[in-house]
Order: sequence, then structure tokens, then C-alpha cells
Amino acid sequence: MKQLLPTSTAGSLPKPSWLAEPEKLWSPWKLEDQELVDGKKDALRISLQEQCNAGIDIVGDGEQTRQHFVTTFIEHLDGVDFEKRETVKIRDRYEASVPTVVGPVSRPRSVFVEDARFLREQTDQPIKWALPGPMTMVDTLYDAHYQSREKLASEFAKLLNDEARELEAVGVDIIQFDEPAFNVFFEEVSEWGVKCLERAIEGLQCETAVHICYGYGIKANTDWKKSLGEEWRQYEEVFPQLQRSNIDIISLECHNSHVPIELIELIRGKKVMVGAIDVASDKVETAEEVAATLREALKYVDADKLYPCTNCGMAPLSRDVARGKLKALRAGAEIVRNELMA
Repeated sequence: MKQLLPTSTAGSLPKPSWLAEPEKLWSPWKLEDQELVDGKKDALRISLQEQCNAGIDIVGDGEQTRQHFVTTFIEHLDGVDFEKRETVKIRDRYEASVPTVVGPVSRPRSVFVEDARFLREQTDQPIKWALPGPMTMVDTLYDAHYQSREKLASEFAKLLNDEARELEAVGVDIIQFDEPAFNVFFEEVSEWGVKCLERAIEGLQCETAVHICYGYGIKANTDWKKSLGEEWRQYEEVFPQLQRSNIDIISLECHNSHVPIELIELIRGKKVMVGAIDVASDKVETAEEVAATLREALKYVDADKLYPCTNCGMAPLSRDVARGKLKALRAGAEIVRNELMA
């Protein structure tokens, strides 16, 4: 029998302190050469074990082998110069020094496939793998070659599709594309964002997901959230288009946010990963708080299509806090699962 309300994470989990500086994004590796290769594998094993210990149903790699959810993929592409940097405004809210697209982009070899194969060998549970979405990749670079966000996104979509097909071939059950940019650039989402996402999933037989959130719990994001007012209605702009798309699952932020939960009705028919864990707070939710969020969501999504999840990645949190939050997610899902089956 298929699991009701299968739990999952948005993607990243904290790294061990011996691998990288804890509670920090883009944290430099503490190991080198073969020690780093082995250390990443050990961290992946630990991350998987912690998810299993917490009772998470759909597991991932915790993004242990990458420094950042976008740039690690880009680092492996040709046509991007990491030495030649420019300052750009990312997601229209904070400035960052980013690499430059200097020529045609290509993927000379697979990026995450060996890591995914390794994860698949460690577990019989369903596994989910996160890739950056085309629009979010574009928004994390300075383009000196194509000089067209749409053209660059289209090229990235092809490369992502190649990677996704190889991930599927080694046994990944769900491939997720992270598109926080979808919450910002509404006209572009409409004009070419969803089209590029569709290109990235072309031909895949495994399930596909798009994750759209309000970002990690870092200052630039929490400051931006404070400017959004009492109701965050960004999803209202993109959900109708995603509802008509070929994407199977939509992953969204919910708990402790100002997103009107009834907006989930706009994606009725899709599977929904409902963020029932706040990643912008160190406070560990109670099982009942998680259950309350899920009960509200069930007014707008059928029970067989609801996947309890985290709001976003948990890389910047401490391992103890992340561990507690994963256990709360499972416990809250269990409460509602039992209610549904009673």
C-alpha cells in the first residue's frame, strides 16, 4: 500500500562541522583532494541516516556534496568563468559577486549522477534529487555572452534535462527543480519561465517537482519578507500556469509564512509538498503545530496528493535543530495520517 502523507525535505540539511563551517551558506570545504571526496560520501551517509532515524519517507542527499544549491551545478559547466566576477542583484533583493557567462554553455560531463548512484546504493526508500531551475540559474550569474535571460535559461534547460535523464537512469524517483526566482519575476515566468521548466523535464518518466519558496532563513530573505506586507500572494501569479504544466509536484512554503493557504486551491489536481516546517527559525515545531498546518492544507489538496515537507533547505541551521524539526515533521504527519485512517 502506498504511504499516505509521505514526508520529505526541500533539499539541504546541515553539514558536519568537520566537512564545512556549520550554519553558513557557501561555507568552504575543510578537507582536500581524496579526503574531501571520502568526506562528502561520509556526510551523505550521515545525512541519510538522520533522515531515516527521523522517519522521513522520501529521502535525499541533504546536498552534502555541494556548497550551494545553484552554483555547484554551474561550476561544472563550460562557458562560465568563475574568476571573472560581476556584482548583480540576486532575486531583486541582495547584491552578490557572481561568475560571468563568457561563451556558449555546455555540460562536458554529468554533475551529480555519481552522488545519486551512491545514494541509491545506500537505501531502498524513494529518493528525491534537487537541481537548480533554469530561471534561478540565470538570476545567479552575469551574462556577457547571450545577453538574453530567456536564451540563457533555454540553454540551461537543455543541460538540466540531460542531467535529469541521467539521474533518472541511476534510480532517482523524484527530480526537483528549485525556482525561488519564480516568486519574483512574474512576467518572465509567464513569458518563458514555465516553458524552460517544461524543457528541463522533457522525456522524464520519473516524477518531477518544482520548489518555489521565500528562501533560506538568511538576513537578506527575512528582511525581504518583512517588506511583503500581511499577505504574501506571490504564488497567485504563478500557480495557475504551473497547474496547467506537466510538472507533477509543486513544493511550497506554508508554515509561519503569510501565504494565504487557500492559494493551494489554484494547483488543485497536482501533488503538493506543503512546507510545514519553518526554516527561518531555530524554534522546533511541535507535532501538533505541524499537524495543524497539514489539516489546513487538506482543505485545498486531496490527502493522496499531500506530501508534508520543509519550507526550504535547512543548511544554515544547527544539526540539533534540523534533527528536531525532521522528527516533528514525521510526528505531525503521523497524527494527521492516523486521523485520516480512523
